[in-house]
Amino acid sequence: MNKLFLRKVSLKSPVQPSSYLKRLPVVACLEQSGISFERPVTFLVGENGSGKSTLLEAIAVAFGFNAEGGGKNFRFSTAETHSTLASCLLLTKGVRMPGDGFFLRAESFYNVASYLDGLGPEALSCYGDISLHAQSHGESFLTLVNERFSSNGLYILDEPEAALSPTRQMALLARIHALAEAGSQFLIATHSPMLMACPGATVYQLDGQGVHPCSYTETEHYIVMRSFLNHPQRMLDILLNDAQDEN
Repeated sequence: MNKLFLRKVSLKSPVQPSSYLKRLPVVACLEQSGISFERPVTFLVGENGSGKSTLLEAIAVAFGFNAEGGGKNFRFSTAETHSTLASCLLLTKGVRMPGDGFFLRAESFYNVASYLDGLGPEALSCYGDISLHAQSHGESFLTLVNERFSSNGLYILDEPEAALSPTRQMALLARIHALAEAGSQFLIATHSPMLMACPGATVYQLDGQGVHPCSYTETEHYIVMRSFLNHPQRMLDILLNDAQDEN
């Protein structure tokens, strides 16, 4: 039996034909069959503009999280920029509800940290008792994951690797895996080949054809990174010669 908190996402009402959302292949997939979640960790990968962040944001909002990030009790807004996709989504939930949860999005993490500071010292007790602004960007990300995240939670992460060095990405990977083993569920949009290597994870590729499962070693991110690291000079020659030709 699927014991996950979120089992599937699809559409309960159509997206407006005039909306830019209609041009995203991920929306066509939602219209046709939806996207199922069968493992504790699911990665959404693809090129910029493929709809990863738009989908994650909509799922988070539909599940009750603040559009700019945070836990379910976070209520602040600095700019109403999120799409209307959340109002069209149908979330098929599991038989149990999460005991915890958080929506982490790299682009608005500063706003989350500022909101926490405004709540006073007591609010920081779940975040290592120190302002997230008083740490480096990468340290604050890991502090959040290590101090705030716990077992049996639903965690939606949008490009969590943005502030992390390779070593810290490996630390995040280990934490995600440990929490998944402890009953948590993760939905993650990422460009990091390191994070995608999480054992037992589902990887969904978002591209012009829609959304489809993909093995870790078949992702463009893995292939490109492996090619560059194995043959850096060859790759540089190709890149720089192409740049010169364009000029």
